[in-house]
Amino acid sequence: MNTKSKKNIVIKIGTTSIIKNNKVDSTLLNKLVEIVKKYNDQYNFVIVTSGAVGLGASKLNYKSRPRSLKKLQVASAVGQIELVNQYEKVFNKSKINIAQVLITKNLIDDREQFINTTQALNELLSEGIVPVVNENDVVATEELKFGDNDRLSAIVSIIVNAEKLIIITNKEGLYNFNPDKNKNAKKIDYIEYDSEQLDNLIPISQKGEGIGGFSTKIMAAQISGFSGIPTQIISWSKDNLTKALLNEKVGTYITASSKKIRLRKLWIAYGMSVISNIEIDEGAKLALEKNASLLSKGVVKIDGSFKTGDGLSVIFNKKIIAKGIAKTDSNSSGSDSLLIHKDDLIIL
Repeated sequence: MNTKSKKNIVIKIGTTSIIKNNKVDSTLLNKLVEIVKKYNDQYNFVIVTSGAVGLGASKLNYKSRPRSLKKLQVASAVGQIELVNQYEKVFNKSKINIAQVLITKNLIDDREQFINTTQALNELLSEGIVPVVNENDVVATEELKFGDNDRLSAIVSIIVNAEKLIIITNKEGLYNFNPDKNKNAKKIDYIEYDSEQLDNLIPISQKGEGIGGFSTKIMAAQISGFSGIPTQIISWSKDNLTKALLNEKVGTYITASSKKIRLRKLWIAYGMSVISNIEIDEGAKLALEKNASLLSKGVVKIDGSFKTGDGLSVIFNKKIIAKGIAKTDSNSSGSDSLLIHKDDLIIL
């Protein structure tokens, strides 16, 4: 089957799933490869993997995950070699080529680099190569970090226009309460990406051994759901992953918007750096909801100066309701001037 006609699946594997006793879980990797091989005719696979920092910290005899940025970078640099070598070793046995792809947040912030990253990932898939993606902790600074691989997996899903994002973690799925603290917590089988219930789960989620915790998994599902990509959160087993690929009931399924959004607008929503916040009145908000452009006369307050081409957040009632690209600068915008053209604006 032509790789271009196949659907793309993004699988994100958390630290607690891939690392066992300070080593890469070779049993998990072997079973993962079996699944990739079995469904290779139907899907192109992208794997977003955590684990480099944990492996490096263990090898360097750190007592716990380092907190300082420098030690984090060192642990990541050491651990990444081991991590990708283990992936390559197992995939090579099945004659499947992998590629190491390290991404920093600035690749997504910069429009040109966003396009280059998109083209590179899609070219790998078109040649039947499995990209193994991780955040590039070695060169990341606090300002550049995604902060967790959950959000990174959502961005990667958008880049490759994935059929589904599957997040593998150490819990069976999302629960209505923290299952570690409440024995009456019940697993949620199905939830809508934009539901208030999903929003309410964010503060009650607790950080686990990995940096993300469940709050970032929820936010990743909201990002991918907004972009038209469903998410399934499952615990690791060959059966669970198979069920997720076959769209069977397992873990928590988070629905996606029926609207497909162009890649450029998704970059505006989730990749673009925001330079200034623009507060608008109700009339402007209603106009935006009817697919109009934003005019300066609808602006109540500007929080910080900006230039033409800068990223702007649009605020109403203390909430970000849209993002867009400035058509003019903050000093020269008159009462009727066009501030953000509708083609450069996305409602969140």
